Amino acid sequence: MSGHSQFKNIMYRKGAQDAKKAKVFAKLARDITIAAKSGLPEPDKNPRLRLAIAAARAESMPKDNIERAIAKASQTAGGDDYVSTRYEGFGPGKAAVIVECLTDNKNRTAGNVRTIFGKRGGIMGESGSVTFNFERIGFIQYPAATAAADAMFEAALEAGANDVSSDDEHHEIETLPDDLNAVTEALEAKYGTPAASRLDWKPLVKAEINDLETAQKFLDFVDALEDDDDVQHVYHNADFSADVLQKLNPEE
Repeated sequence: MSGHSQFKNIMYRKGAQDAKKAKVFAKLARDITIAAKSGLPEPDKNPRLRLAIAAARAESMPKDNIERAIAKASQTAGGDDYVSTRYEGFGPGKAAVIVECLTDNKNRTAGNVRTIFGKRGGIMGESGSVTFNFERIGFIQYPAATAAADAMFEAALEAGANDVSSDDEHHEIETLPDDLNAVTEALEAKYGTPAASRLDWKPLVKAEINDLETAQKFLDFVDALEDDDDVQHVYHNADFSADVLQKLNPEE
């Protein structure tokens, strides 16, 4: 799940996510190959590649897979043919959804995303139909073990970040979009390459979901989107009530 791990406490989904590791690795390998094509195939001389590799390592992608993805950049044509596309709409519970894709065939991707919206209780919208519910931000993430919460907070603010939140798993740093690269470089100099550094969509308003059936439908809807090969990130403003979260997490 992208977008600040809104449902990182819904642990029952972990098994389903683990089952998708091969698909996740394939997407990460694509990112690495495209990043390697965009500049030198050397991480220390290519910031985009360095971040792509860090993201792969954060998902425990094997070293051999990473090396093959880098090597593929010089062995095959293409890669420059991939384009970024964005789709918008509403999922079950009328939660706003933004779907970001990377594709070499826009017709295929648009058709797949439209089918998922239609079959999973969503409504596909026009461009700009839901983005007003979000703000564009820079997002940086480090593992919690990188530094104490206070130290990361001070370092991030000194580097120009807007906000920092920490928990037992991660430090998440928010920046203005134009400040993302500068803050990333400052933190990288102190703490090493982050697990993630990208532009994100942060919800300004939340769509509360109060019943278990709708919550389950929404999670299945997001899972179906994330399962598509061309989908890179899914952002939304769904907010599950405490009662629903308890039912989704009976062991909590």
